[in-house]
Amino acid sequence: MGVSADESSEQKLPELDTSGHVIVGWDPEDPQRWDSKVAWKTLIVSTYSLFLGFCVWFMVSAIAPKLNEIGFDLSSAQLYWLTAMPGLSGGLLRLVFMVLPPILGTRMLVGLSSLLYIIPMVGWFFAVQDTSTSFGTLMLLAVLCGIGGGTFSGYMPSTGYFFPKRLSGTALAIQSGVGNLGMSVIQIIGPWLMGFGLFGITFIAPMRGDEGALWVFNAAIFFVPWAIVAAILSFWLLKDVPVKANIRQQLDIFGNQNTWYMTLLYVMTFGIYSGLSAQFALIINSTFGNDSQFAEQGLTGLPSGVTYAFLGPLIGSIVRVIWGPLCDKFGGAIWTFVSGVGMTATLALCAANLNPSNPDQFTPFLIGMLAFFVFAGIGNAGTFKQMPMIMPKRQAGGAIGFTAAIAAFGPFFVGMALASFSVQSFFIGCVIYCLACSVLCWVMYARKHAPFPG
Repeated sequence: MGVSADESSEQKLPELDTSGHVIVGWDPEDPQRWDSKVAWKTLIVSTYSLFLGFCVWFMVSAIAPKLNEIGFDLSSAQLYWLTAMPGLSGGLLRLVFMVLPPILGTRMLVGLSSLLYIIPMVGWFFAVQDTSTSFGTLMLLAVLCGIGGGTFSGYMPSTGYFFPKRLSGTALAIQSGVGNLGMSVIQIIGPWLMGFGLFGITFIAPMRGDEGALWVFNAAIFFVPWAIVAAILSFWLLKDVPVKANIRQQLDIFGNQNTWYMTLLYVMTFGIYSGLSAQFALIINSTFGNDSQFAEQGLTGLPSGVTYAFLGPLIGSIVRVIWGPLCDKFGGAIWTFVSGVGMTATLALCAANLNPSNPDQFTPFLIGMLAFFVFAGIGNAGTFKQMPMIMPKRQAGGAIGFTAAIAAFGPFFVGMALASFSVQSFFIGCVIYCLACSVLCWVMYARKHAPFPG
């Protein structure tokens, strides 16, 4: 008996087999060829590793405010540069990591990255114990912290291979949002960890701070065991999907205009957000706190940047996770547009209070920044929902990696700008950029009959 063309075509498709390290017959858009357990397990393990990566990426922003307190002699500009360098190296490394998912596969990518996190952590552990450590050495260690941010452009496209489009917003928002929480966690627990001996290593003499003994190196060494656990889980539990492409084949994303449009939008939602999150404590200290004109006037009770540093990453990350399902339901473009308008307004409020005549202006500045972090979280969820909807699957993965790489330069460029211009001037520039991006999003993606709704 003859076999129909449809039957013959169906017989040629491989059966789904998830028993080996490389999955056979994987197609998330076909319920018969998708295993939700494999997908969610991949999301959990890789998100755990990414969370540690963001702790490493923002580790310098937790340590830098304490350096002069324990005996280093660094200028404000040098401290800005230290906190900016992970952004520069993170962006450059994202350009590398973005092409690795189809080459290394998810298992090797996440496992090896988890081990790489250990290098800068151990380096900072030893460096801060000696106040004669040169500024050049500190800069090199800050550069190495960019490894933690660079892996994002590998993890996100890799995770995208495991989920259907209908769940892409939720999955990517969970991974990016929980991963971003690492930025906040290191700034919350960093100062706390510095207050006592850790892991039985009290034999290392503490350093003297303004309020007593400090173990600044604890913030660097604490996550090393957890990175080892992440590597073990990755090699043990993760699998690869049959998505392969060499570097030359992946360059086709640059022929798609949406790659460039979405890069501009993600620089708005994440680049500015991550930069201001990294510099938040220093901005507060230099404008309203102990390094400001008000301290020189002898005023007391001024705000401390360390107290508020964790809020930006925390708020943005939580909002990003919450808004993932909403983006799956209503589309990402409209939320990206709402984000742009909100960021424009809140940054304008902040700018209006960044040449303060009295310390009471700290309150409206803080309110504006907290609202800014909320809108940034909404936009980060929206942009990552848009890309899988408006681009082919592999191109969407590459575009996610590339846009994330460019936006990762945010901490570097923000730090460089703050070291070169007044804080108020920089915020005014951000207002103009966010307004322009909001118009772009409306015209290309969010309005009725937009050419690329998503």
